[in-house]
Formats: sequence, C-alpha cells, structure tokens
Amino acid sequence: MGYKQIDPNMTFAEVSLLRSVEHNRSLKRLEKINQIINWSQVEEILLSHYTVGTSREGADAYSPLMLLKGLLLQKWYRIDSDPELENQINDRISFKKFMGLSFDQHSPDHSAFSRFRGRLSKEAMNRINSAVLQQFSQKELAINEGVAVDARLAQSASHPISNEEIEKQREKRETPEGKLDRNGNLLKFSRDLDSDWTRKNNIPHYGFKEHSCVDTNHGFVLSTNLTPASVHDSTYLPYCVAASCHIEDPIGKVYADKGYYGEPNNGFLHMNHIEDGIMRKDTRSTKLTDYEKERNKGISKKRYIVEQYFGLSHLHNNAFRARFTRIVKNILDALFRQMAFNLFRGGRIVGTV
Repeated sequence: MGYKQIDPNMTFAEVSLLRSVEHNRSLKRLEKINQIINWSQVEEILLSHYTVGTSREGADAYSPLMLLKGLLLQKWYRIDSDPELENQINDRISFKKFMGLSFDQHSPDHSAFSRFRGRLSKEAMNRINSAVLQQFSQKELAINEGVAVDARLAQSASHPISNEEIEKQREKRETPEGKLDRNGNLLKFSRDLDSDWTRKNNIPHYGFKEHSCVDTNHGFVLSTNLTPASVHDSTYLPYCVAASCHIEDPIGKVYADKGYYGEPNNGFLHMNHIEDGIMRKDTRSTKLTDYEKERNKGISKKRYIVEQYFGLSHLHNNAFRARFTRIVKNILDALFRQMAFNLFRGGRIVGTV
C-alpha cells in the first residue's frame, strides 16, 4: 500500500482547455495560494500524524495533502457536505488543479474526506496552522505585535434539552447499553451532550463558545478553541495568548473588551511583560476617568479585527452553528476554518505589501 500516483504530464483535455483556464479567476486565486505556501512542510507534518497509506499492504490511498486541500476548498466555497464536495471537484477545473488531479482523474470518494477528517488530530492541525503562520512571518508579515482576544457563541447541532436531561443522557452514555443503537450496533450518530446553557443579553443559549485570538496588523487567526457555552470568556485569555505564540518574537500587546478586565488577566499580562490593552470598566468603588474612556475608544479601534473574523466566518462558513454533535469534531472544524481563513487572507496580502 502507498499513495495513488498522479501523472504530472498534461493530458489532451488540459492542452485543449489551456486558453480558457487563463481567464479562470477561481483558478488564479487558488494558484496564488499554492505559490505562497510551502506545501511540503505541511505534508511533512501530515505524514508524521497520518499513517494511512504507509503500509505496504492493501490498496493505494489518496495522499493526506490532497485530502486536506479538498477540505480547504469546502471551507472557501461554502460546500455543505462531503458528497457535494466530491461532485464539485469532479465538475470544476480549478478544484482539480489545486488538488493536483489531472482533468481525466476523478475526485476521491466523499467517504475518504470524512475518514480523513475523523483521523486527523487536534495536535496535527495546531502544528499545521502554526507552520502556515510561521511561513507568513518569514515573508515579513508581522503576526504578533498586537493581538485581539474575544469569544462568540455557537448553537449546538442538536435541539436544546434541560441540564437535568443532559446529565441523565451523559450517565446513560457511559453504560454498555448507552453505546449501542436500537439494533445493538455501536452508536455512530448521537445527540450533542458536550454543549450546555448560558445567557447573553438575558437570552438563553444552548451550545458552545469559540475563543479566538487574531493579530491586529493583518487579521490572521492565531488561535481558536471551543468550550461549553457556560465557560466564562475571561478565563480563556491566558490560553488564547499562549496558543498564539508561533514565532520567537514575543507578543507585544493584547487587546480585549471589558469582559476580560480583572486582576487575573491583568496580572498574567504583567507577569509575561505583555502590554495591557484590556478595556476598563466601572467598579462599585470607582468610575471611569476621562482618560480611561478615551483609552477604551482607542482599544475598540484595534480589537474590532477579531469581531471582523467572527462576522466573516458567520456569514460565509455558518460558524454561528456547530456542524457536529461532539466538541472534539467541532474543534477540528474550527481549526480547518482557521487555516482556510489565514490562507485566503495571506493570498490577498502577499505581493501587495
């Protein structure tokens, strides 16, 4: 067993379509992304974590880099399902060129994408995202002079149930019977038991909370993670900042809204010699001074960048709703979204700075 071989020579169909592809804007955009990234470095990380295809026995497998590129296309072009991704790859010249398929080769089966997503670990995706950001930094794009931290809510993929019912179903899931479906087979699809309840603006919400950190210079997403919705935003600032250290240069300043204000986070930044850009708020004993109000206005002009990421991913990737019922799969989905967002943004920036 190994990986399926792709013929690098142009087919008759490719030669005949050569003129038309010169005016294909989607193809040009994808070719730009292919050019700005050293994919061999990404592939090296993939091969160290993804062992399918390394055995000498069995049928040849699709390369993990090809499958990864397919899942990136799914994010960029808002493709809702793996079967539809397979159809689009078979239908679009630009998709095949980006993935390294010749025109007369068909797409990997939709199940191959699903299995690849399920086998890839969070650690692997974190390393890949870090490698991509390091490559942008080597192109003299500053990624950590200033970073903005924020969180947003995402609806559960399942319909809401009470906290009492959640606990009952969690306990049942731990029993041998709870791991089987009605026919006695291992449970493949089940409701979301990782979500929980919170309130925002006095409105109840059932689902997850995504905590993200975005660089304020170019808008690259430096880190992202998911927790149950009840986890308070402020407790995740140290994690977001630590997970955003992709290069040797230290993070210069952290921007955040009033919800992150407090001694734990202010002390964390001071202890790590990071400039404090957390907005101040009134307390029971003191009111904001005119200087602090002006300071807050200046910070809001910097920290908008993380809200811009939330807005764009909400609009284009349906990030307001979890795609899967398990938090570990939704974290992987968020990391794919992070990579797709950074590559698309990098493709627009590189060459213009």
